[in-house]
Amino acid sequence: MNALEQLFYGFPKPAPHKRSKPLQVLCLGLPRTGTESLSVALRTLGLDTYHGWDLFFEPDGGKLQHCRELVRRKYHGARDGEVQISSAEFDVLLGDNQAVIDSLPTLFAPELVAAYPDAKVILNLRRDIDAWHRSIDKTLVQTVDQSWLLWVIRWFSAEFFWIYSLYLGYGFPTVFRSVTGTTTDGIRRNGKWVYRDHCNMVRGMVPKEKLLEWSVEDGWEPLCKFLDKPVPDEPFPRTNTPSNFTGSIDRRINQYFFRALQNMVLTAATVGGITAVAVMWWQDRLDGFSVTKLI
Repeated sequence: MNALEQLFYGFPKPAPHKRSKPLQVLCLGLPRTGTESLSVALRTLGLDTYHGWDLFFEPDGGKLQHCRELVRRKYHGARDGEVQISSAEFDVLLGDNQAVIDSLPTLFAPELVAAYPDAKVILNLRRDIDAWHRSIDKTLVQTVDQSWLLWVIRWFSAEFFWIYSLYLGYGFPTVFRSVTGTTTDGIRRNGKWVYRDHCNMVRGMVPKEKLLEWSVEDGWEPLCKFLDKPVPDEPFPRTNTPSNFTGSIDRRINQYFFRALQNMVLTAATVGGITAVAVMWWQDRLDGFSVTKLI
């Protein structure tokens, strides 16, 4: 399967990246826990921040494939049961960003803590777990996983093939312990206990003095105190409602859709041309065929 994936969708390996700035902050909360608002806040505080959207909008297909391979190695590829991912492997994606939030921490929380032991950790939370569950169902389930359009596009866009595979093929179904291999099943059946389990895992991994449990309602003060930053003279950002999430998805999908449509037309034309040649060849054989030759 890997050989076929590489044949039809493969990209060159991305170049390694040597950091010029250290990674300072790991935000290890699950999606839909104020990740977009927190990423805007961290940038306001002067920290370049890598959000899940950065991966979704990544133009380098090689980096998308690299991330999918890291996900596959962690959840489906370690024969000895031991998975270690180095900071160098993460830095291919993160570059010089000083903070990371959303999808990568969801998929790789323990590995990020091990790879960047000097980083502070924020556990971004939704204290109303039922509200969180409704929000993630509205976005990741209804908008993404249940979209037939995304399922079709992945076969005709090499970049989107890797995005779909890393999130919906390997990542989210495994994170949410789906027994059917789908994000929908995992989130709807197991979302709440996985949320609690993830938070407890983070609490168990990180010393209390390096950990801040925080929600959007807490605003600037505890965040700035934890990071030793002055409190900005502006309201705390509140962004990425479910409707905003859908709009962001739609904008990016439109780009993939038109590229996939071009590839679909090219594929149809190629198959049609080959079929026409085969039919003409067979017709020519039939025209030269005579029953008397068999007598």
